[in-house]
Amino acid sequence: QVQLVESGGGLVQPGGSLRLSCAASGSIFRFVVMGWYRQAPGKERELVAAIDIGGTTEYGDSVRGRFTISRDNAKNTVYLQMNSLVPEDTAVYYCAADSKWALRSSWGQGTQVTVSP
Repeated sequence: QVQLVESGGGLVQPGGSLRLSCAASGSIFRFVVMGWYRQAPGKERELVAAIDIGGTTEYGDSVRGRFTISRDNAKNTVYLQMNSLVPEDTAVYYCAADSKWALRSSWGQGTQVTVSP
């Protein structure tokens, strides 16, 4: 069993920045890979970014170059630094963890990010 606790969402103006955090607890092999998905109203959930325990990363096309994912293995925490935010980034952001790159085994409760003037 893995518990994922997210923090850091909120309201930000276009062009602004936010940082999301997700702390994991439980069996460490279950969060070898950690990352973030997002889901906007009326849209499918999409991968934002993922990172494995060795630091290999993967990004969705719409955020590459603007968002940076990182993790602190000592704290079992993953971070998502979001810069140059645009209204299209508005969504509920979900932390996810898995023992492999499928990244669908465990989910956080979600945190709302709203980008609006």
